[in-house]
Amino acid sequence: MALLLCLSLTVALARGCLHCHSNFSDKFNFYRDHVNLKSWWVGDIPVSGSLLTDWSQDTMNELHLAIPAEITREKLDQVANAVYQKMDVLYQGKMYFPGYFPNELRNIFREQVRLIQNAIIESRIDCQRHCGIFQYQTISCSNCTDSHVVCFGYNCESSAQWEMAVQGLLRYINIWHNLVSPSFTCLEPPNLANLTLEDASECLMQH
Repeated sequence: MALLLCLSLTVALARGCLHCHSNFSDKFNFYRDHVNLKSWWVGDIPVSGSLLTDWSQDTMNELHLAIPAEITREKLDQVANAVYQKMDVLYQGKMYFPGYFPNELRNIFREQVRLIQNAIIESRIDCQRHCGIFQYQTISCSNCTDSHVVCFGYNCESSAQWEMAVQGLLRYINIWHNLVSPSFTCLEPPNLANLTLEDASECLMQH
């Protein structure tokens, strides 16, 4: 089983992700401004307006991620374009029967949450295809600023690569966290040659 240690540089609480896309404001302003033309029933209008207004905050509430919500620009573009496409199709129709429009908004919202979850997790899983420290650029969903995620991949093809990977991890810990101490002897030569993935994982968890 492939293992990976993900070390994130940003741990701020996120509020959503789609609002970081460059077209989000224009798109959702349009959606909110035209919501009153989409239903025969006046009760659908405030419900739909609330769904659109709270879209970003509700997204984060539904993500339920154990890792920081940081998404690559490429995956954010993919999610945003998928959402806009579905929303534009929904808005192309004439007035809908009572209840239909807000229900469709909820369906699009849930699909968007699933897409964001998959996008963030897939990027983390891709880390296991590397050996040692690996970094990729992201956008922090908490404030829409550029960020990056640092991962440690265990996909090493030789003991020499594995030894270099662990040494690189120790240098990273020393630089960013100042946690290296004599108690890390389990990750230092000459113990690296026979170090198993399970032993390394247990050592890192203990410190």
